[in-house]
Amino acid sequence: MDKQLINEILDSLKAGNMSVYFVKREDFLLFRTVLTDREDFKHFRGIAQRGGDAVFTYQAVPRS
Repeated sequence: MDKQLINEILDSLKAGNMSVYFVKREDFLLFRTVLTDREDFKHFRGIAQRGGDAVFTYQAVPRS
């Protein structure tokens, strides 16, 4: 997984083309780095799963 692919995934979540994306534990740190560099990062919600994986969704209203 590279930064370009991660940005495409995040753009797809934002556009509504996908409602949820599962991130594997080994990809999480790079995914998080790319996500937090975005202007709209507060619109994304990540929920930790057992084993270190995470599920990300896009929220219309940013978290506070």
